[in-house]
Amino acid sequence: MTDDDEAAFDDFIAARSTSLLRTAILVCGATRHDAEDLVQHALEKVYRNWPRIRRDNPEAYARKVVVNAAISRARRRKVVKEITFARPPETAADSPDLDLRDTLIRELRRLPPKMRAVLVLRYWEDQSEQSTAALLGCSAGTVKSQAARGLARIREHMDVAKEVTR
Repeated sequence: MTDDDEAAFDDFIAARSTSLLRTAILVCGATRHDAEDLVQHALEKVYRNWPRIRRDNPEAYARKVVVNAAISRARRRKVVKEITFARPPETAADSPDLDLRDTLIRELRRLPPKMRAVLVLRYWEDQSEQSTAALLGCSAGTVKSQAARGLARIREHMDVAKEVTR
């Protein structure tokens, strides 16, 4: 790799590593340590292919590696561990937003890995249907159906939880 490629790769890491870590934590539902391993794996692949992918979209490539590795890991282990956050929440500790976020993350962890990946990429990472489909290697229709089913499951579980607390 040239010095210019090395410098560009260093800039990429500085700019996007936190975002990739957040995606890894949310998609795989893993501990911070496991998510860091996924990001490290993705960055290794990005580095090996940097001269080729540098001009396209290296962030999309890295995000796809993270998501695919998280899905593969979940299939192998079939165990989802506690989610931790890359940064402390920006809301007050007694905020209702914090309770809602915890509830949403708990419901995300109950979903199958690919459905969870669709919801995280589509709504948490604010990706379009097409870019989510490209990252996951599926059609936009699959993204739509997985998102609809995932949201329906979350709503269903949250409605049941509301009825139980009444």
